[in-house]
Amino acid sequence: MTTLTIWLDGSLHEADTARVSVFDHGLTVGDGVFETIKAVEGRPFALTRHLRRLARSAHGLGLPEPDQDEVRHACEAVLKANPMALGRLRITYTGGFSPMGSDRGTEGPTLVVAIVETHRRPDTTAVVTVPWARNERGALTGLKTTSYGENVVALARAREHGASEALFGNTVGALCEGTGSNVFVALDGELYTPPLTSGCLAGITRALVLDWVGAREADLPLDVVERAEEVFLTSTTRDVQAVHRVDERTVPGAPGPVTAKAMRIFTERAAADIDP
Repeated sequence: MTTLTIWLDGSLHEADTARVSVFDHGLTVGDGVFETIKAVEGRPFALTRHLRRLARSAHGLGLPEPDQDEVRHACEAVLKANPMALGRLRITYTGGFSPMGSDRGTEGPTLVVAIVETHRRPDTTAVVTVPWARNERGALTGLKTTSYGENVVALARAREHGASEALFGNTVGALCEGTGSNVFVALDGELYTPPLTSGCLAGITRALVLDWVGAREADLPLDVVERAEEVFLTSTTRDVQAVHRVDERTVPGAPGPVTAKAMRIFTERAAADIDP
């Protein structure tokens, strides 16, 4: 098995020997932010957008702004050291070595960049709705943080029901997002997605679909997915992926015409511009 090479705090290391302190705030209290980036033949897709969101998340969490040049250099070094056709590149930026508890230390953040090989997702998938709510008014709302516990629980529920994603409503019962994806629905041939005020993450793929395909942002009840003509997910690793089942309901003809168009446009535009 080939040993992967990662970036940790200023230099490359073999993944199986790299070490982060057990007192790192990202480990002890989830005090960190991250980005997952698709890498195609060693080239990161939409890297500039991802780095901007990393900076926004860090600012929202109160972390020092990441050095954009350093992060870019780290990504380039990791991609060069780990050639692969399709990779899942992850940037993790944490509060660093800190005392036990919620207070941060003074030694500065930890930066890790790692990659694993991945494969193209299926054209369609199944999702479930879960009874837990996203808090659209929380301190971490809209930030891509490493505090992923509720996503782990929800995704486990999805796996138990033969699905690859779980969909959340928010505290007022509106459709919000998946554990790692945004959601779009087609109603009467028109495409809709929840607004950022619903509490969903400002997904990179979501934004590109809004720009390239067009959709209306609208507050939608969670049960809209039980009656929508089409449902699809967007994320860095899914691109645009049709949903063929929501809970026990089969979505007929997935991917439908609206979704198929979105898939085609996204594929064409993404191939034409690696950093849109």
